[in-house]
Amino acid sequence: MDPITIVVAVVVVLVGVILVGYFVSIYNSLVRLKHNIEKAWSNIDVLLKQRHDELTKLLETVKGYMAYEKDVLTQVTKARTDFLNAGTVGEKAKADGMMTAALKTLFAVAENYPDLKANESFLQFQNRISGIEGQISDRREFYNDSVNIFNIRIEQIP
Repeated sequence: MDPITIVVAVVVVLVGVILVGYFVSIYNSLVRLKHNIEKAWSNIDVLLKQRHDELTKLLETVKGYMAYEKDVLTQVTKARTDFLNAGTVGEKAKADGMMTAALKTLFAVAENYPDLKANESFLQFQNRISGIEGQISDRREFYNDSVNIFNIRIEQIP
């Protein structure tokens, strides 16, 4: 065999190996990013479920004090039920928006009930839900960043 032919064959094989390795690394990075998005959403979903579990306890505490605020309690209960029945990410996001609005209304109305505001259980639940809201906000930021990075990587030229 001619030495030039051997060198050309070796170069072609090396270029082929490098190209295959490059495309495998691009594919693997996209898979990693996709799984980061799924993980980020799972973290949000866990916190949303915790918040909705805390709502049941909060509503029980509030019911005795807010006998005349049935609309507010109905809003919160409906938002919670909609979240539990949601199947897709979009449905859960919509239900979460309703829940956030209902909680703001509930906490605003609670200002009119000094006995309720002084109730230790109510304060604990309010603080717990507020803490979860902060965690949800942080996780949403991570989720949005993960989705953004994934979308950029898909649109970039390799």
